[in-house]
Amino acid sequence: MSGRDLRLFITNHRSEDLEKLAFRMKDGLGSTRYKPVDYHQLRVFTEAKKLLSANIEIKIQKTVQAAKMTKEQTYIKQHRQVWCLEQKRLMKAEQRADLELLQFLEHGTNSQFLSEMMEYELNLEEDRKSFKAGTVDPIVQLKNDLQHRLSEVHHNALQNRSDCDLILEQVEFVKEQQNDIIEKLKCEIQAAEESISVTGTEELLSSLEVIPRDLEQIPKQVLLLHCPYPDLKASLLNEFQTFGNKYKFRLQNINERLKALDSCCGWSELDHFIFHTTIDQYPHDLKNRRTMYMDMLQRLLPHKSKQELNDHERSWDWYRFTVEQQKSLVQGWIRDKKDLHLKAVATLDEACMAYEEEIALKNDRRRQQEICAELKDKLEHWRAQQEEMARLEAGIADRKQAEEEEKQKKENLKSIQKRSLEKEKIKQYYTEKQMMRNEMEKRDQQRLEELKKSMAEQAKKDRERVQFRQCLHQQRVKEKEVQALQLQQEEEERQSRLNILRNQVAVVAEFDPVRMMSDTEASKARLGIGADEEFVLQRPLFNLHTYSENQIVSDPRVRIEQALREAGLHNTFYAKEVLSNICPPRPPRRDMESTVFQT
Repeated sequence: MSGRDLRLFITNHRSEDLEKLAFRMKDGLGSTRYKPVDYHQLRVFTEAKKLLSANIEIKIQKTVQAAKMTKEQTYIKQHRQVWCLEQKRLMKAEQRADLELLQFLEHGTNSQFLSEMMEYELNLEEDRKSFKAGTVDPIVQLKNDLQHRLSEVHHNALQNRSDCDLILEQVEFVKEQQNDIIEKLKCEIQAAEESISVTGTEELLSSLEVIPRDLEQIPKQVLLLHCPYPDLKASLLNEFQTFGNKYKFRLQNINERLKALDSCCGWSELDHFIFHTTIDQYPHDLKNRRTMYMDMLQRLLPHKSKQELNDHERSWDWYRFTVEQQKSLVQGWIRDKKDLHLKAVATLDEACMAYEEEIALKNDRRRQQEICAELKDKLEHWRAQQEEMARLEAGIADRKQAEEEEKQKKENLKSIQKRSLEKEKIKQYYTEKQMMRNEMEKRDQQRLEELKKSMAEQAKKDRERVQFRQCLHQQRVKEKEVQALQLQQEEEERQSRLNILRNQVAVVAEFDPVRMMSDTEASKARLGIGADEEFVLQRPLFNLHTYSENQIVSDPRVRIEQALREAGLHNTFYAKEVLSNICPPRPPRRDMESTVFQT
């Protein structure tokens, strides 16, 4: 509908006109302003307008589709141009690599290595021929045989259906064999690629060690150069150490940042390889470079969304920026150390010359002091310049990092705006969770009351048990007192018996030279004189409380140990294991267990 038709279609409506028209219709008067409506004509008019709008919509869709096709063709054309340039570059690189290989082979610096490579190539050629004879040639022969059979079928009708089924079975069997071979080849290819990737990773890790080993050390020339002023040389050495520590600290920060980052930025190696190789194909001076490689990445990585590609691009840029910052820092370290080395050597040379002048002209000591002060001023001025340069570099790096953080904050704000839509769901979740917590708290209260009740009952039982144990303890104390009294009485009886024995063996012998010269009872006992006399057993001095023979023999541990000893196995590991696993016939009391070695 055009603007003119729209103005004709829109009418001015007033409530006063409607009331006047209602009054006129009630009074039976006609209206010269409003005419009777021709609905057929209006229906035809609306159908024509609908058809016209449908045609316009179809034209718009065709135009949009044509624009999409044109845009797609334009992108493909630009991609094709980039591909052609990349193909030329790769062909030149291949030619360069072939030329370098030919030059290496022509020089022949390592004949043993070349001979091994030639032997390896011959072995590969023999393996290729044997593989072709074992897999490819039978397939070609089967194909020719099938073509010959098909030609015979076209000329002569197939009489036997079983021959056809047999041929199909053979073909299916060959297909299965080929599939198995292809799967094995794929596994071998994957293993080879993994070994190559491991080698590449080791080379990459070795290449990442961009710090020369002698960079942190003081140059030998500076250490070996003679300096007549120990303070000056000490300050130079201190300057080298502070210089190295400063760069080492900054490099450690960058290395920690690199360790926190992933070289693949969270993607798989294949996806990351496709990502950075695709980006590298497009030169930096190309117009709409980012649009082009993002379009190609969406084609090559359809399982990755545009947001994921943007995030990965940002992470990859940050990783490359960190690596470049590390390289630039190491290069600056090398450059500044070289400058410091040259200036230190020049300073030491100047110091030596000044010292020689001091020896030659002893009276010119004031000049020597001025030279030393000038040298120190130069060194401090150079140190200030180095510190200012380091501060400027750190400020540049901090500003870049602040820009990256600002970008990250903007993205976080966008994500917060997206999450605001989910607050209602979160509130509902929290209400449900609160209800569950209330129910759980109610169950916990019930359980707590039950536990309190059971603990009160247990405390009552424990008090009764303690009272019972106190009674037992008092009873045992009384028994021990009775036993102590009994032991005291027995001790008194024993002392009385000992006194009687002492009185019996007291010395009452008189001087008897005959008895003195005669044999003693011990010598008579050795000679067997008086052996038939009756031996009178006296009462034992102590009462023994121990196990009886039946109790000892009834213990299974004693019997098993005796059986092992008789068999000659009591010192073996088997005997130790058996005896350690046998329980006593009566388990020990729990209150007699030792808790010394328990933790």
